[in-house]
Amino acid sequence: MAIPEGLSPTPFAPRYADRVEEWIDIYGNAVPLAIGDPAEEYEAIRTAVGASEYSMLYKWHVEGEDAVATVDAVFSRSVKGLGAGRIAYGVVVDADGMMLDDVTVAVLAPGHVVVTGGNPATQQSLTAHAPAGTTVTERRDESAVLTLQGPRSRDVLQRLTHVDVSNTAFPYYTFLRDTLVAGIPAQVSRLGFTAELGYEIQVPRERALELWDAVFEAGAGLGIKAFGAIALLTCRTEAAMIMGELEYDRTVTPFECRMGWALDFDKGPFQGRDALLAKKDSVTGRVVSVVVDAAPEAAEGARLELDGRDIGYVTMALPSPVLDGATLGLARVHRDAVKSGTALTAVASDGSKADATVRPTPVYDPERARVRA
Repeated sequence: MAIPEGLSPTPFAPRYADRVEEWIDIYGNAVPLAIGDPAEEYEAIRTAVGASEYSMLYKWHVEGEDAVATVDAVFSRSVKGLGAGRIAYGVVVDADGMMLDDVTVAVLAPGHVVVTGGNPATQQSLTAHAPAGTTVTERRDESAVLTLQGPRSRDVLQRLTHVDVSNTAFPYYTFLRDTLVAGIPAQVSRLGFTAELGYEIQVPRERALELWDAVFEAGAGLGIKAFGAIALLTCRTEAAMIMGELEYDRTVTPFECRMGWALDFDKGPFQGRDALLAKKDSVTGRVVSVVVDAAPEAAEGARLELDGRDIGYVTMALPSPVLDGATLGLARVHRDAVKSGTALTAVASDGSKADATVRPTPVYDPERARVRA
């Protein structure tokens, strides 16, 4: 199926576009729902290795003498204290402490910090805090990012580089700069959105297809498959990894969307800090996992009731392989309904009702052991 008019093709699209039957819009880019069988793509991520396009996220380059201070004024965690080669995951909130974005931050040099996220409001916040001489530019179109996810992802990567990518040499939430991957200058980051061991390989956009071909040649005997959004969203829902405009928007604080741990109140001032401190003890909601006794189409968006009282809604629902195909959803609920085992009623848009149960969150690898393996 042709890429819909008005959407931009991603750097790797020429390698899979002819196999795609449906596209979705991610920040103006055409992203495939699936490239083959979504069940096989999911299985590759969980048991072997999956490869996917990840070039569509915004990349804000903050450059200048005050680059670190600028990002520190907006980001919820300490950038000044970020060690060499480390990546920090956290949030950006508005002046009232309400969620704008969940982002990663990497300090490439004392005067060069890259913030990766999904909401242009993050750039507006960075620009508002940048003094004269410090610039904020969005540069995602300069590069191509291929993510490798799954227990064999390290094996594929090691076949393509002479750099040691063992767990000891290349731990979780770190990055390597100026590394050759398949002979291509690359930045490699160890992170992902699947709850599996994973990496993101960033190369100049003009060398995207060269990287794709090398990765699939290296992974040919390791069960590698290209995957689309369905497999990714299934993994992220099982792992309870949040997404903007689903598990959070500007009506909730980080405390309510499972990101309270990322607020470093000891680092000093940052946008929204005082408002968050004032709201810390009055949190009313939480994101939880729910199993719904209904088809995913009925469960997604369904209102949730506790003893007849409206207490929230399902943000996304899909069949969960780790739960033998049961409909699993993430839901924003009132604090009265956060306890595992709580029985709820899901009310679909057509008025039909189904039983729902709060489950321990996340349902997949709650200790996050696999990503650190």
